[in-house]
Amino acid sequence: MGAPITVGIDGFAESPPAAHWAAREALLRDLRLRLIHAWPPPSPPAPALPHEDDRSYWSQRLLSDLVGELRDTHPGLRVTAELVPRETVPALLDAARDAEMLVLGSRGRGTPGGFLLGSTGRQVLAHGEHPVIMVHADDRPLTADVTVGVSLRQPNEEALRFAFDAAARRGGVLRAVHAGAHGPGAEETAGTEEAARAVETAGAAEEPGAEGALDAALRPWRERYPGVPVAEAFTAERPALGVMHTAPGSGLLVLGRDKTEPGPVPHLGSVIHAAVHHAPCPVAVVPRG
Repeated sequence: MGAPITVGIDGFAESPPAAHWAAREALLRDLRLRLIHAWPPPSPPAPALPHEDDRSYWSQRLLSDLVGELRDTHPGLRVTAELVPRETVPALLDAARDAEMLVLGSRGRGTPGGFLLGSTGRQVLAHGEHPVIMVHADDRPLTADVTVGVSLRQPNEEALRFAFDAAARRGGVLRAVHAGAHGPGAEETAGTEEAARAVETAGAAEEPGAEGALDAALRPWRERYPGVPVAEAFTAERPALGVMHTAPGSGLLVLGRDKTEPGPVPHLGSVIHAAVHHAPCPVAVVPRG
């Protein structure tokens, strides 16, 4: 039996849409769905508070109601739910370690800056060992097409595998995009956060070798997935800006992530921040192996 798809449930409006997206993905992959709600316990010296039993009841009720809703909406879904008495970030990271992917609800689209991605989402995106998918409350399954950002300097093979596999399962087109300075040696503007998650821009200035480098990065995966149509695209826009203009109609945007250096505030980079806040579809962040 394969690893489950896990969804972090926090009681906010974004959780049910994330759970429904994950349910469709679980059926698509013939995997179990696991819902977890982390409930930080009081510190040992603290006496039990009068509202603790009520909080436990409503947390369990939240999960049981959502399980019932998912089973009604997605016949054949194998789904379980757990109330985890741990701090949220460690609980989610442990759950992600044992999952095919971790799905989280993402709050708000269209607000400028990086203020919507809270500390929990930032920590999980930065340190998750498997793909983390962020789903907005108003995300809808638009098309079967998948967009993936490709770094020409050092392609993230895990992100390419995830993107090709997702397009194959959905029966959609894979759009492989590189943004910023073109050419395998010209990626300072594209960034090591797996730049290029943008829009096909007609007339983008392409340096010699850029098309060949992108084709070389994609070739092994085209051979593994011969049935997946692939469209290559370049844009001269800065990657973080390009994300805001990402492929219209995509059902999923896949971005790679390099190893995150330890620190109290993990650095995800402007590309992932822009995608999480502004992409018009769910965003999958895939760590480099």
